[in-house]
Amino acid sequence: MLWSNLKLPFSRDGKCGKEDVNSLGSKSNVNEEYKEAFRTNSYIEICKKVQGQLERKSTDHDNGPSSSSSSSSSSSSSSRHVHLSDFLLEPCQETLADIIENSNLHQLLVNYLEISLEACRLCELLLKNVHKVRANYCVIKTAINQMKKVPDGASWNTDDRCLAVYRILASFVMLRNPLSTITPLQFHELHESRIFLFHRLTSKCRQTKRRTKLRKWIKKVMRYVLVGACGVLVIPLLLLAIHSMVAGMVAAPGLFVLGSLSLFLKKLKVAKKKLEKTEHERLGMQLDIAARGVYILINDFDTMSRLVQRLHDELEHKKFVADICVRKGKNEILKEVLREFQISGSCFLEQLEELEKQIYLCFLDINRSRRLLLEEIIN
Repeated sequence: MLWSNLKLPFSRDGKCGKEDVNSLGSKSNVNEEYKEAFRTNSYIEICKKVQGQLERKSTDHDNGPSSSSSSSSSSSSSSRHVHLSDFLLEPCQETLADIIENSNLHQLLVNYLEISLEACRLCELLLKNVHKVRANYCVIKTAINQMKKVPDGASWNTDDRCLAVYRILASFVMLRNPLSTITPLQFHELHESRIFLFHRLTSKCRQTKRRTKLRKWIKKVMRYVLVGACGVLVIPLLLLAIHSMVAGMVAAPGLFVLGSLSLFLKKLKVAKKKLEKTEHERLGMQLDIAARGVYILINDFDTMSRLVQRLHDELEHKKFVADICVRKGKNEILKEVLREFQISGSCFLEQLEELEKQIYLCFLDINRSRRLLLEEIIN
């Protein structure tokens, strides 16, 4: 009866339940394009950057600051405090700060850049939590391996190896759940703030496009008016030229003005094609890119929040089961718990890897949107 109430949400074949797979799979594995994103060169490149930076920071942390030189000590200390987001974010904040100061960027675009920086740092925090969860889960693997060495019929009162397994499980229970650093309420607040910014961006973008269309319409009307005025001017000039054949010099200035005006209109038409976008058109393009970036952020973080909550609950359940197992001190329950941990472990680690992939993908989406926006601002 006790064990039936402590069963894990994973099935005995190591796979998640049908309902959970549907809720996660419908979002994370929507189509082949999602899977294809993990095979792109840009995704592989950012994975290498993250892993290389994490390995370097880990090496610096293990070695510690050098005592032979104060300069090497300060260098090592600073390298450990560099944010991963500062290393990965493209373009960097210093570059954008100069552009914002010199280009008089719209406030909504500044808000988007701030949100993208915040999202990058949240991704960094989630990535660190993933590595902590993976490290904590090694404790369960150790308990499983130790249990294999315990002979049948052994008791924790008489066998030190059995007692060691209970101690390992007790240490696992005492570990803090790394995935509790960001609560579902915080994810919801992030979602709502980004939805609000998305609506503001799209509203401003539509307003800017309407103004651009209105300006184009006014220019078109003025062009027709100018052409009509030229036509009205042509008629008296032609009549004057016909009736003043002898006094050709009288009509010549008028014809010269007409020719010059026609040539000016042609040059204006050619120059119009070569001119850069108007200020409203450029702003509209920038707002559109920022709105798309926010929309992608919303989807990425919605997916990550579901994965985080799923893994958080599963880890809490494992801790709960392990705690009861330690309190009861019965080897039958201990063996069954560890056997279920071993069976469900592959699915748990797969979901953890899925979250890690989604974090890398979010890094990639943030950088892509920021680069597009920067190119549009510079151009």
